[in-house]
Amino acid sequence: MRLVVYHASQCAPKKCTALKLARFSLVKLVRSFRALPRRGTLLNPFSSVPLSRLDSDSPALVALDCSWKHATEVFSRLRGLRSRRLPLLVPGNPVNYGKPAKLSTVEALAAALYILGRADEAHRLLSKFSWGESFITLNRELLRDYMQAETPEQVLEVEREYFTPL
Repeated sequence: MRLVVYHASQCAPKKCTALKLARFSLVKLVRSFRALPRRGTLLNPFSSVPLSRLDSDSPALVALDCSWKHATEVFSRLRGLRSRRLPLLVPGNPVNYGKPAKLSTVEALAAALYILGRADEAHRLLSKFSWGESFITLNRELLRDYMQAETPEQVLEVEREYFTPL
């Protein structure tokens, strides 16, 4: 599965996980929407449909690397790809540690790979970051349960199980 990241140049380069992944040739970095693949799955936090094993036929995973402050604007400009949101997870990155759903680009891609049954690839991405394994540690059970869910509906059930207040 190809990993493609649109880079909006809205972050501090030293903290940018997408740039680091590109330096290791683990993702293809593009700076134009036109350079994105025509077919693939866009990781979109504003989509109503969660990523599930049904999406494992996708030829590419596409992430948009932009500031959370500008996310609505950037994501609204993109059309055409299959749009899926990641189910709720807890970030392990130092910038948004513990703030549910505010994942870095590497965490988003790794979570997607894990859910799609490609845990080894997820670990390879995260291994480039000193804090990478903490993402897996924080979300181990969640990722396992999301990966075992076959459909978006089952993913939503798992999400409700973990995140619905008592």
